[in-house]
Amino acid sequence: MKVSYNWIKQYLNIDLPADEVANMLTEIGLEVEGIEKKQQVEGGLNGLVVGHVLSAEKHPNADKLRVTKVDVGGENPLPIVCGAPNVAAGQKVVVATVGTTLFPVEGDSFKIKKSKIRGEESQGMICAEDEIGIGHDHDGIIVLPEDTATGTPAAQVFDLKEDYLFEIGLTPNRSDATCHLGVAQDLYAALVINNDFKGTVDVPSVDNFKIDNNTKSVSIKVEDEHLCPRYAGISISNVTVKESPDWLKERLMSIGINPKNNIVDITNFILHELGQPLHAFDASKVGGGIIVKTLPQGTKFNTLDEVERTLHEEDLMICNGDSVPMCIAGVFGGVDSGVKESTTEIFLESACFNAQSLRKSGKRHNLRTDACMRYEKGADPSLPVYALKRAAMLIKELAGGEISSEIIDVYPTPIEKAEVTVRYKQVNRITGVEIPTEKVDRILAAMEMETVAKDQDSITIKIPTNKVDVLREIDVIEEILRIYGFNNIPVPNTVNSALAASPAIDKNKLQNQISDYLVANGFSEAMANSISNSKYYDGDDLVVPLLNSLSSELDVLRKNMLFSGLNAIELNQNQSNHDLKFFEFGKTYEKSENGYKENEFLSVFIVGNKAAESWQAVTTNADFFDLKKLVVNVIKRLGADKGLVAENIKDEELVYGIQMGLPRNAPILKMGRINVKLQKQFGIKATTEIYYALINWKAAVKRIAKKKITYTPMPKFPASRRDLALLIDKQVSFAQIEQIARKNGKKILKSVNLFDIYEDADKIGDDKKSYAVSFVFQDETKTLTDKEIDKIMNRMIETYEKELGASLR
Repeated sequence: MKVSYNWIKQYLNIDLPADEVANMLTEIGLEVEGIEKKQQVEGGLNGLVVGHVLSAEKHPNADKLRVTKVDVGGENPLPIVCGAPNVAAGQKVVVATVGTTLFPVEGDSFKIKKSKIRGEESQGMICAEDEIGIGHDHDGIIVLPEDTATGTPAAQVFDLKEDYLFEIGLTPNRSDATCHLGVAQDLYAALVINNDFKGTVDVPSVDNFKIDNNTKSVSIKVEDEHLCPRYAGISISNVTVKESPDWLKERLMSIGINPKNNIVDITNFILHELGQPLHAFDASKVGGGIIVKTLPQGTKFNTLDEVERTLHEEDLMICNGDSVPMCIAGVFGGVDSGVKESTTEIFLESACFNAQSLRKSGKRHNLRTDACMRYEKGADPSLPVYALKRAAMLIKELAGGEISSEIIDVYPTPIEKAEVTVRYKQVNRITGVEIPTEKVDRILAAMEMETVAKDQDSITIKIPTNKVDVLREIDVIEEILRIYGFNNIPVPNTVNSALAASPAIDKNKLQNQISDYLVANGFSEAMANSISNSKYYDGDDLVVPLLNSLSSELDVLRKNMLFSGLNAIELNQNQSNHDLKFFEFGKTYEKSENGYKENEFLSVFIVGNKAAESWQAVTTNADFFDLKKLVVNVIKRLGADKGLVAENIKDEELVYGIQMGLPRNAPILKMGRINVKLQKQFGIKATTEIYYALINWKAAVKRIAKKKITYTPMPKFPASRRDLALLIDKQVSFAQIEQIARKNGKKILKSVNLFDIYEDADKIGDDKKSYAVSFVFQDETKTLTDKEIDKIMNRMIETYEKELGASLR
């Protein structure tokens, strides 16, 4: 939010340095993110001085030029060639000396240089209004009063004002500081408490407001009090729509608002002065009545930007007496009902609308107007009538006209000020410092919190209605602390802490350990948006839609981790980054019988080469087994691998792969190669091989929590290895071989490993392959004999022959 320091000084009689005021605002919770020095005229008339024309002779080589001698307060007069018809000896003029940069009203800036014009030397320029940016007159040079001192800087002569613009990062809870007067009132409280300020806040008076006649009364009907707690309006006739006076235009331009006409500019001025949005309707479009209502779903409405919008059934509308929509309440006006140059009668609206309703309407139509943003933070329900009077008085002053109706104020259920009791001991406990009760009382009074009751232990106050977020004791203590000053709270020299051992799994620590492992293996961590595009889940009823989506491309919560990864791959490939290894810890969301379900996952992606190109090694593509090795190691590091059973899978996501889990339980992980059809939906080439793994993080952590840590001593007895060369059908997997081995080998079978694959159509047939498999046996209580091992191996061979059709080579 932009705030003008000069504007604030209209309400506070202060003359502190701008940087000091910025520090004070930041300390009381209105963080100043930047300060910009603003000059009334671009360039500040730097380099321009008052000159005395000593002589003005006709140019020998040009009829329309004159050669002048001008005293600018230096050692010698300056020769200046001038083409203005009104230049004459004895005049006091404005001179741009050599090196000065001028900023004309029209055209680009330019620098004054020493030059020769038609053979005559010229060391400056005698200026007209438009040439220095203070007006539009170009009929002749500026002639100053005779008593103007020679050599005086032009900025002093024209009394140019400097201003400082504060860029305030306003937080959503500060509804009381959305305007210049609100900032001034907050600053006043800090000045009174910390700077012993003796002044007051000069709030604009409306005591002279009066009704001229009651010939243009308008009926107002509010159909939903919840959506519009208060609606007020007034009619003003015989106005003249024209350009605003300079002071009003300067006020608006100082905060970056372009003036339009006097009526619209006044409504914008009130918005930024008081924080109360107003809307001026052309009274001829009102039709004698105002109806505040919602309209049927799909109703068409043309807004001021000449865009036809389709209304939602919950959009609150301001309609005329015939129920014709004129404005999206508090958001944006209509193209037909706004003030035009031909308008002579206006109806001025000042209302309090429901913050949630307006926020939804603004987002639905992608309209983020100043008025809407004020309402979103919570409008002050006590302000509409005062703002109407203030605006009506300004309109009479700047546009003429007559106030032609009483103020019609529809306020069926007045909103009372909240009462809160604050305990002094609680203030000291929360702040950590002893604040005298007298100072607490002064701070509350400085923030216009009215005392209802008080004793030695507590004080009961009424909260101003512009502080919509201050409702509890803790909220008031926060307000007290803001004004008292966070910097006045001493930093303790000691830190008190209670140490407690927790047997629970530290999920963050565990996640960091796995992240470190993956990063050490060349992976990067991704952090994707949990909001996704509904087109990825077309026809899926379990997807969770957003009520107020930021855009049509981000309108649902993601239901899986895969699509986020594919988006990242597509983006990287568009930037010619084809070799990728990344992982993401994230959450997915879906509907369930009891409402909604949130899941946690770890996803891993490998695309392209195993390692970066190098002269030291031959570049090879990553494959499924690179992914499998990594993911299985992750599961082992988690200690969640015991008892997991692997099985082959093929689904809509994966061309081939495996999943692992406990029998009769949902799988803990799955991994494989991504389906090419799915890749194409994301603009990824079919030739790109993408390997993807998904670990159910919540299930994995749950298994760890149930696992007891045990100690196993180093084995005292040797291990024995046996190898088999199995001739099997091509469709037989290693997982089947391992499963049979585990079943027969039981506890003494420590490992099963595939160390060679042989395929030769001529020697073993097209439909056959040979697996060389090793088996390691070890008993922790004794040395195994060959007879014991051979018995297990014979049983395994028999099972392989019977169940897999295998034979020994």
